[in-house]
Amino acid sequence: MPRVGGKAKTRKAVAKRFKVTGTGKILRRKQGKRHLLQCKNRKRKRFLGKAALVSAADIKRVKESLPFH
Repeated sequence: MPRVGGKAKTRKAVAKRFKVTGTGKILRRKQGKRHLLQCKNRKRKRFLGKAALVSAADIKRVKESLPFH
């Protein structure tokens, strides 16, 4: 009998944007460091370069898109 749901595939766009840590937390990059950097001060740009955690409201959706992580 065939499988009804099919095989879950990893969404590659999500896999490139998020990283799962060893403890299961999901990291993301902060927005705002692509362009218009002249008007942002050095401290602000430095902190925009660091990774941040995904909010609790979005964790379920990200994990569904990464079935093998």
